[in-house]
Amino acid sequence: MDALLLAVVGSAVLVTAMARHFNLSAPLVLVGVGLVLGIIPAIPDVTMGSDLVLFVILPPLLWSAGLDSSYLNMRRNARSISLLAVGLPLATTLAVGVVAYYVVPALSLPAAFTLGAIVAPPDAVSATAVGRRLGLPRRIMTLLTGESLLNDATALTAYKVALGAAIGATVTVAGGLTVFVAAAVGGVVTGLVSGTVLVWVRAKLTDPLAESAVGLVAPFVIYLIAEMLDGSGVVAVVVAALLLGQRFTRAHYATRLQDQAVWRALTLMLESFAFMLIGLQLPTVIADLHGDTFASLLGASAAVMAAVLGMRIVWVWAFAYLPRRFSARIREREPAPTAAQVAVLAWAGMRGVVSLAAAFGVPVLTLGGHNFPGRPQLVFLTFVVVVGTLMLHGLTLPWLIRRLGVYGDEARTDAVAAATAQDKAARAALERLDEVLASSEPSQTVDRAAEALRVMNTRRRNAARERLRRHDDPTNLDESVSDTFKWLRLEMLAAERATFVAERDAGHIDDQVLRALMHGLDLEEAALNL
Repeated sequence: MDALLLAVVGSAVLVTAMARHFNLSAPLVLVGVGLVLGIIPAIPDVTMGSDLVLFVILPPLLWSAGLDSSYLNMRRNARSISLLAVGLPLATTLAVGVVAYYVVPALSLPAAFTLGAIVAPPDAVSATAVGRRLGLPRRIMTLLTGESLLNDATALTAYKVALGAAIGATVTVAGGLTVFVAAAVGGVVTGLVSGTVLVWVRAKLTDPLAESAVGLVAPFVIYLIAEMLDGSGVVAVVVAALLLGQRFTRAHYATRLQDQAVWRALTLMLESFAFMLIGLQLPTVIADLHGDTFASLLGASAAVMAAVLGMRIVWVWAFAYLPRRFSARIREREPAPTAAQVAVLAWAGMRGVVSLAAAFGVPVLTLGGHNFPGRPQLVFLTFVVVVGTLMLHGLTLPWLIRRLGVYGDEARTDAVAAATAQDKAARAALERLDEVLASSEPSQTVDRAAEALRVMNTRRRNAARERLRRHDDPTNLDESVSDTFKWLRLEMLAAERATFVAERDAGHIDDQVLRALMHGLDLEEAALNL
């Protein structure tokens, strides 16, 4: 099985690389390839383990998304995010539970609510990936990201409560609320403590490689600690990641360079693996179904899908406008969303691997030793909702965004802000240079070094203004001094790289020296391309 999983990971990464090369939607291609491979008899069945997803795949994906998220933007939109990440999953759990109870006779009411909790959380990757690629407005992206980071915690906690009732554990409404609150509070506290400790530890480390290694294991450890303390591992990881991301400037510059590349590659690999794993579950899902007619399964699937889609549409539209209607404070503090923006947000409800993992985690037997009521149907309907929403929203959401013209208009504002900040930073750097020179002994060497630094500082200030000028007038293709400097220096760097390689090939330096020299050139080229 270990070799099989490695083969799935390798295949998923290759498929993703091809999809990106041909500008195709990688999640859709991966699910489709997984479905095709799953029905080939010669390929062994790959059964998704809930622990694999919840303890191996989910923590690093949440961690990476949390590091890239803006705590300040999320705080500004806390009300809207809480409605999407807490209110909507609970409402979806209730709606789907009621519908499933009446259309699937094999499900008891607690089992039906278990299904509702399983399919409640939208995927943490798909919608935000589409939004970034198509340039959704920043506030919409903040809402989608905040929802995807926190809704798993709400849904998985509701899942624990409903599952406990379904297998025969004594669960009351008060008990369920206690579990929910304890999980949320425990997750927040664990995340704050872990994040604070991690910030302190990384500040003490002077080895960038060790810093990156600590960052790689952190999400797994934090998730595990929170779950062991009966808190929400999802909330703990997200809170710690937001805290660390807010203080990323305290890390060593080499650590930041490393982390960016490492986390992007790791995220790509895990996302690819997760989506292909979804498609590969088809044989396992079908094999457990017995005695259900095609018509009954089709009707139940349509009803549950309608409940999932309908609840999100109703909820998003209602809470986009009703609170504004009755609260003057909300109208003053929050910009009014357009109908097009609300439509996009309401349609961005793709489900993913977390739902399938929770479904496969449902036990076969209850505490009384009886078969779990309707487990095969529950797993099948979860599979239908996950694949159905991925295909439906994945194929139509990009079209809807383009058709409604929902694009961000922050580019001009960002360019002005960046130019202003760059100018202030350059002035501060020049003032500090003058202070250091005033306290140093005058010498010809110091004067030459200072003059070179003044030229470099001026170039950086001019570069920010030139980027703003090109933004305002994209048709102006005249090269600036900064553009020419960059072009010439890049040509010089290419010549230096070729010389270093030739020296290595001639045996004058070894590979270790070459790597150190090339790293210095890479850092300089990265600075030129900022």
